Amino acid sequence: QVQLVESGGGLVQAGGSLRLSCVASGRTFSNYNMAWFRQAPGKERERVAAISWSGGSTYYADSVKGRFTISRDNAKNTMYLQMNSLKPEDTGVYYCAAKSRLYALGSADGYDYWGQGTQVTVSS
Repeated sequence: QVQLVESGGGLVQAGGSLRLSCVASGRTFSNYNMAWFRQAPGKERERVAAISWSGGSTYYADSVKGRFTISRDNAKNTMYLQMNSLKPEDTGVYYCAAKSRLYALGSADGYDYWGQGTQVTVSS
């Protein structure tokens, strides 16, 4: 089992920045590809960014490219999401998720472990 705990959410004005963190425990962190998903009220959950087990490959949804940066520190068992130039449409609950490094980073499927989520609210 992998336990994931997110932090760093909050209320910010449009144009502002936040950094989310996800701390993992229970299994070897570097065995997992990681991702950030978000779910806005009334909308389906979407994957916004993903990072390979080594950090060498990343994925971004078109809606966040150029504004968000995903990273990880395997020595600290932690993944980050730096969010800049935030927009009201970035509002939602952000979840970190993990899947085995054996599965392709490009697919949004296969994430077996999830955190409890952290709320991000961007005011206009």
